[in-house]
Amino acid sequence: MVRPVATEALDRDLLGHAQATAAALLAEVGRAYIGAPDAAELMLTALLARGHVLLEGVPGVAKTTLCKAFAQALGISFRRIQFTPDLLPSDITGTYVLDMRTNTFALRAGPIFAHVVLGDEINRAPAKTQSALLEAMQERQVTIEGETRPLPAPFLVLATQNPVEQEGTYPLPEAQIDRFLVKLAMGYPSAADEKRMLATYGRGPVEVRAVTSPEELLRLQELCDRVHVESELLDYVVALAHHTRRHRRVWLGASPRAALALVQASKARALLRGRDFVLPDDVKALAPAVLSHRVQLAPDAELEGEKSSGVIAEALTEVEFRRAR
Repeated sequence: MVRPVATEALDRDLLGHAQATAAALLAEVGRAYIGAPDAAELMLTALLARGHVLLEGVPGVAKTTLCKAFAQALGISFRRIQFTPDLLPSDITGTYVLDMRTNTFALRAGPIFAHVVLGDEINRAPAKTQSALLEAMQERQVTIEGETRPLPAPFLVLATQNPVEQEGTYPLPEAQIDRFLVKLAMGYPSAADEKRMLATYGRGPVEVRAVTSPEELLRLQELCDRVHVESELLDYVVALAHHTRRHRRVWLGASPRAALALVQASKARALLRGRDFVLPDDVKALAPAVLSHRVQLAPDAELEGEKSSGVIAEALTEVEFRRAR
């Protein structure tokens, strides 16, 4: 086990509080979302790492239900945007309108001004509209008619897309895909979970109570920043990223932003488990969700049915974590 010699180790009480808060939040989300419990944990990991989440799944697997329950349990503001081909950038960011009472222009803020923003079927909008999210996701701000306004903190974008239906959709630009810290693939629930879902929602909607607050989440993000990462682990992350770039079947490998995202996500996972240091297991557990959507295969590999997740699995097998002697 890698245990750092940290100069400023986190207090055990802080670590215990962070772990207890995460457990309470995930339990509350689990009351409304019935499915794989690691889905909500991955979303919380992204939030603490100041990242965003792309959810991919066929219709009817509770993507929106999960997002709404997650935001309600966080106790922060939530807005949903239904992406359509005629959606304009101003429909997301807002615009200035004339106030007849004062004869001045006032900002009518768009739905982007919320702590959690759900972009439903994000690939149904053209690239110009999708690009309205780029500044918000990267800089936590939006520019409206030359004026820059900060977004609420914490800020999280949850975007969904249907991997099956491609008619009337626009592929996400690589630059935007790279802004999503993790990609969460949501499949069908197990038979037991589906039966429990039928019994639960047959009695009406489930109310989710808030267990945190914006202030509490900002404190958890600060604690996440203080989680220690050994130099050997940084070497390991770099080696994984370089493996994807040198792979003979890969056209576009993991970017430096992807490597940074993997480190930040690993720190968040360690905090959720009550640790102030990252283990190799944290990196290995998160690498598929953080790196797979950032790796683009060569055309011949795609024609042969290969998947980017296979490249990441191969990297985890062939690249070894080496401890310093």
